[in-house]
Amino acid sequence: MKLPLMLLVSALLAGCASYQGIFPVLGRLSPVVTQAPFSDWPKEDWWKAQHDAELSALIESSLQDSPSLQAASARLARVRAISGQAESALWPQLNAGLSSTHQRFTESGLIPPPYAGTLQDMNDLQLSGVWELDFFGRNRENLQAALGMLRASEAEQQAARILLASNVARGYYNLARLLGQHEFAVQRLQIRQDLATRVERRFKAGLDSGVELEAAQVAVPEIARDIEALNEQISLARHGLAVLSGKTPAALDALAPILPPVATQPLPKALPVNLLGHRADVVAARYRVESVTHLRESSKALFYPNIDLRVFTGYSSIGFDHWLDNGSRQPGAGLAVSLPIFDAGRLRNQFWLSTADIDVAVAAYNGTLLDALREVADQLSALQSIERQLIEQDALLASARHSHELALQRYHADLIDRLVVLNAETALLNQRRAALDLQGRWIDARLRLIQALGGGYIGQTSITDTLSENQHEH
Repeated sequence: MKLPLMLLVSALLAGCASYQGIFPVLGRLSPVVTQAPFSDWPKEDWWKAQHDAELSALIESSLQDSPSLQAASARLARVRAISGQAESALWPQLNAGLSSTHQRFTESGLIPPPYAGTLQDMNDLQLSGVWELDFFGRNRENLQAALGMLRASEAEQQAARILLASNVARGYYNLARLLGQHEFAVQRLQIRQDLATRVERRFKAGLDSGVELEAAQVAVPEIARDIEALNEQISLARHGLAVLSGKTPAALDALAPILPPVATQPLPKALPVNLLGHRADVVAARYRVESVTHLRESSKALFYPNIDLRVFTGYSSIGFDHWLDNGSRQPGAGLAVSLPIFDAGRLRNQFWLSTADIDVAVAAYNGTLLDALREVADQLSALQSIERQLIEQDALLASARHSHELALQRYHADLIDRLVVLNAETALLNQRRAALDLQGRWIDARLRLIQALGGGYIGQTSITDTLSENQHEH
């Protein structure tokens, strides 16, 4: 009868400190899930679909050697250790102690004669155990909160992997675009040098004025300057890609990728499949909401009594002679109960804090989800626009190519001067350069869409909505 009576009295006294009237305010967004052709795209190893062995090797080595991923792994290990600490609080704790002290007992203290006023050895050997019975679930909620943070950290590590892989691929193809632009710039320089030479001859023959000659000659150093600027961008792109993948800046100085051909894919009119399970950052934000919800339940349990079961046994004696005798045994057992009665509002404010943390986590989740939806919508719009631009650019390129072919035919028939052919070649080169830019923008938008769709991540899509219980309480 003693234990139930103690619990009843403790619960009644705990009513002096109350958590009543404190509830979360915000609710989580629930976007409509739509079916789309992307249900199985992208794959987790989406970069292999590019059939570029150099890109695949670069991404896979980056996932092993990148300092940013190594830091993410270290953070995950730290959170895993914290969850292990939280789990240990559920189980009994057993400790052993041994002490031997040589001391003088005071003549006016607790120790009576014949030991008072003498030097003696105080010897103790103890084995003690304590088990917090956790009637009100504080430790269990702390464990669930720690597991939620662990799941969030695991999802965040995957988000870091996805971000790294997409950034490496984007850097790789940006380098390919710059190299293509450099190639076109060299061709333009050759054409303008040839053109300037011919205009100079015409000027000397009195066929062109100094204006035409100056206009033809000034283009040569301009293009040479642009080539140097491209050389700088190419070097910086290689250095950035090398460091991003965990290598020294000069490690990729020989890397020379090329852009893949444009292969359009039908895009859905609506937002694609459920981002709640395919975006690692959204999943991580959901787990953080669940984690702080459990922390709120843990802080609620602080309003109730804390009950520990304690047991101990051992030997204690004055002097070594009788230390381990049967008469020196010191066993015992008991309950320790602590409960809040008046704390000047400390527990209530702590509960306010944990409740506010839920609203902060929900707001972060809603923001993450909205950002994810916007990123998908942006990249879908960008891809659709770029593909329409590519259609128009194909027509412009075909026209420039036709004009160049006609100029060559007329030149071989001695109907026009070589200058007309050079101008047609310049126009064709400009259209090819514009097509290359669009090609680079298309692959970049495609990579951004892969990242926006989660990069092949498949997380838990059915997570208990613990907030709904709190809303019912309200």
